[in-house]
Amino acid sequence: MAVRIRLRRMGAKKRPFYRFVVTDSRMPRDGRFIEFVGYYHPLNKPAIVEVKEEKIWEWLKKGAQLSDTVESIFRNIGLLKKWTAIKKGEDVSGLIIAKQLKERKRSKKRRVKEKTVTEVKAETKTEAKT
Repeated sequence: MAVRIRLRRMGAKKRPFYRFVVTDSRMPRDGRFIEFVGYYHPLNKPAIVEVKEEKIWEWLKKGAQLSDTVESIFRNIGLLKKWTAIKKGEDVSGLIIAKQLKERKRSKKRRVKEKTVTEVKAETKTEAKT
């Protein structure tokens, strides 16, 4: 049985929140799961993440795999860094897990300035003269 830690969608229509669940990889996204290990609220700014670290360590030691999305979230809050330190046998008492995801700076698309009618007329006049 392949066990994965992945997201389970919950909440109302267009108002999702997610739970981190341990489940058999063959089960549907919102289907049966083995254990609930945390939650993720992406609509809050910044997004809120709450995890039960001990349960996650327990499942990772047993060989559970992380889904791509869960791995990305855990990397952003610092959980994967802590996991690698635990595997190496290092002291993890100084490592702190963030409760909120850092907001990514996204490049804004350049907005084309809407030309007024007078600007368009002025451009056509200058083009017509040349």
